[in-house]
Amino acid sequence: MELRSVTVLGSTGSVGTQTVSLLHAPERFRVRALVGGRNAALLAEQARALRAELAVVNDEGAYPALKDALVGSGIGCAAGPEAVVDAAAMDADWTMAAITGAAGLPATLAAIRRGRAVALANKEALVSAGDVMLRAVQAAGAQLLPVDSEHNAIFQSLADGNRDAVERIVLTASGGPFRNASVEEMAAATPEAALRHPVWSMGAKISIDSATLMNKGLELIEAVRLFALAPEQVDILVHPQSVIHGMVCYRDGSVLAQLGSPDMRVPIAHTLAWPERMATVAPRLDLAQLGRLEFAPPDPARFPALRLAREALQAGGGGPTILSAANEVAVEAFLARRIGFLDIAATAERVLARLGAPALDDLDTVIALDQAARRAAAQIIARAA
Repeated sequence: MELRSVTVLGSTGSVGTQTVSLLHAPERFRVRALVGGRNAALLAEQARALRAELAVVNDEGAYPALKDALVGSGIGCAAGPEAVVDAAAMDADWTMAAITGAAGLPATLAAIRRGRAVALANKEALVSAGDVMLRAVQAAGAQLLPVDSEHNAIFQSLADGNRDAVERIVLTASGGPFRNASVEEMAAATPEAALRHPVWSMGAKISIDSATLMNKGLELIEAVRLFALAPEQVDILVHPQSVIHGMVCYRDGSVLAQLGSPDMRVPIAHTLAWPERMATVAPRLDLAQLGRLEFAPPDPARFPALRLAREALQAGGGGPTILSAANEVAVEAFLARRIGFLDIAATAERVLARLGAPALDDLDTVIALDQAARRAAAQIIARAA
């Protein structure tokens, strides 16, 4: 594998820190830029360890701490949203797009427009701004490499490139901490219980999305756009062991699946070395020790997020944008104990009904609709308090 220049957007988050852990090989990787949110201390530590050219913190208030921490290192530093976009636009062979939420959209778009490989861990890129991003990919000749374990599994299972022979794909879900819980138990669920994911170690937002299965609904939307599928070609299966991450069902009856330990370093490494492969220290899968694999359809009554995702996708236009933004506000409110667990999906459904599915022409209209959905969600939550 030739020396590869890389940039990591969101290096201090969950996916970002796991990406950084794979980059400690100066003979293989040259780090151009690391971008963090507000954790200046960790960002500076990463930049020094990887000898990055530039470290950027999104929160301008954290800039003095970052600058002080990098004194004498020779590493450049900057702060603010514009600096984040400038870092994303720097020439690099591979960019990890892991800034969560709508805040990551401008930087992800800047990386795509550079026309190189973009490892996509930001769901909002294809959920909220799918048409805008895909047009940019086509115009720039960029390569999108999915990092989500499920989409990465599908990407690997489509390695022969025979897309016309695909009948459907299956994305798996662990079922989260409330897989077997009653509606009454879910209604009384605390943030602590919802954050207690049985398999994966993830950030708070994604952990709550996994508990509601909204994460899987957003992945369904992303899969339709990423792999150019019809919505009815994407199925969801609950698979509590989280060993099979995705399956491709072909028209001849063959099913190709990607298996691996539930460790995000595996799909990250796959995209980082693509089209080659690199070694990782991720745990190896032992099927004999595991003993069995279980599957079940998700319960639409207890997990309405999947229905909402399909409805938003069917509505088209800005439906998915509204769903993603409203859900993000509702998750924050739940974590702050302002609403109950079941109110997360209910809030998103009310915002979808209120705003409809307006057309989206460019990133500005995406961001404007995202903000409108956030305001509507906040109003609904405030009135219910």
